[in-house]
Amino acid sequence: MAVKMRLKRLGAKKAPFYRIVIADSRTHRNGKSIAEIGYYDPTKEPAVLNINNEEAAKWLANGAQPSDTVKSLLKKAGVIAE
Repeated sequence: MAVKMRLKRLGAKKAPFYRIVIADSRTHRNGKSIAEIGYYDPTKEPAVLNINNEEAAKWLANGAQPSDTVKSLLKKAGVIAE
């Protein structure tokens, strides 16, 4: 089973809100997830980013592959060194 770290879109039309989730790569974007490790709200000024660093580091150590967007968010949060 290939595990990915990716964004799950929530919120209303034109008001997105994202949860950072761990999911099987074969599931849909908003399908069932294994775990939720944080959230990202780009609509606020400045954008709100909240990630559980310990959980994110644990999943990365276990082989979860982050998407490009999640990788950049993890860099901003300090989970991944640049």
